[in-house]
Amino acid sequence: MELTGKTIGFALTGSFCTFKSAVEQIGVLVTLGADVVPILSFNAATIDTRFGMAADFASKIEHMTGHEAITTIAGAEPIGPKDPLDAIVVAPCTGNTLGKLAGGITDTPVTMAVKASLRNEKPVVVAVSTNDGLGASAQNIGVLLNAKHYFFVPFRQDAPFDKHNSLVADMTKIPDTLKLALDGIQIQPVITALP
Repeated sequence: MELTGKTIGFALTGSFCTFKSAVEQIGVLVTLGADVVPILSFNAATIDTRFGMAADFASKIEHMTGHEAITTIAGAEPIGPKDPLDAIVVAPCTGNTLGKLAGGITDTPVTMAVKASLRNEKPVVVAVSTNDGLGASAQNIGVLLNAKHYFFVPFRQDAPFDKHNSLVADMTKIPDTLKLALDGIQIQPVITALP
């Protein structure tokens, strides 16, 4: 499936070390013809880190997509009744957000956007980025792997000898994962080898 004519929500949560690679994929999706709507978690929209200033990331993403970022729960809620998205990508998806999605908690713009998309039975593409993926978040990954309409970007251990439980998605696989998810297919393999 091609992305021309598709409207894709792209939600970023607070795994700031992977923002650069996630934002690069927004540009790829736009190049592939997708109309990308940015959605930022409260943390993604407001926290400045050594990886960059929140306002700079938001400005760059808005410029790339031509859309103002959704940064509130109220801003994300209309995604349900208006049904503007063909799919939503959550990249990076933190352990915190994984837990909320697995538990059905809707208390951020991102979790509201996902809930609204699921209401419309649209694909949710998850690009994991968490230091506890093989720890506390493992059960939430398992729940979502078995949940309807969730599709995972292939992931691997981040730094297995230094951060034993850390997992990170291969952000370059977002377009391929998304294309297959739009056809209801999970890209394989889900768990990849170290680079």
